[in-house]
Amino acid sequence: MAFTAQDVKALRDSSGAGMMDCKKALQENDGDMEAAKQWLREKGLAASAKREDREASQGVVSLVIVGNVGAIVELKSETDFVAGSDQFKAEADSLAELVAAKGVDAVSERADELEELKVTLKENIGLGEVKRIEAADGNVLGSYQHIQGGRGVNGVLVELAGGTPELAHDVAVHIAFARPKYLSRDDVPEDVVAAERATLETISRNEGKPEAALPKIVEGRINGFFKDVALLDQPYAKDDKQSVSQFIGGATIVDFAQVEIG
Repeated sequence: MAFTAQDVKALRDSSGAGMMDCKKALQENDGDMEAAKQWLREKGLAASAKREDREASQGVVSLVIVGNVGAIVELKSETDFVAGSDQFKAEADSLAELVAAKGVDAVSERADELEELKVTLKENIGLGEVKRIEAADGNVLGSYQHIQGGRGVNGVLVELAGGTPELAHDVAVHIAFARPKYLSRDDVPEDVVAAERATLETISRNEGKPEAALPKIVEGRINGFFKDVALLDQPYAKDDKQSVSQFIGGATIVDFAQVEIG
């Protein structure tokens, strides 16, 4: 029995299962709607769809480096119990290896495996952030992965020009704990700076600072803002008497990526 796209949509609406699962259910049951519903129930796919609304705030961060390519994948779960399971961590590793080999969009190739994982582990499971850095010839690719409870929870990649693997690792460790949002102050969007400047001006005025002194006060506080959000401006974690820019010396941080659970 043939079926249409409208049939697939109707099955999705009635079962709560994913579009591809509904299409497969109809294919497996020759377009019979009731048989397809039963097939979804037996496979546990309809039940897994009901878990989609539950918050997936736990998970694992998998990081791999293959040659000059690094990849980080966040696989999210509802509980740390599932996040720490071997099957869950193995899937995260497979996704990271796939991204390193083929690119960020390649995660779609494991859509079926993720659906099966939802059924097997009985939780809302999904992809979080996915990052990939391919270092240029001659550059160094460093990393750091923070492990907690036997699983990765914070992963960092750093591409460095004119530096050593040890220096790249040290910078990655700093990023893991300092959590910069941008590489340099020049990378901070103008609207973000303008909004922060306006906020700081309001705060300073509410503190009773003299009107004439406000520009200088706000400028000083904006510099403090850059030290929070811009990697090169941040005080280096292991020696806050120098900035990250000073710490790396003649080396150049070309790019960095960080993915953290939560």
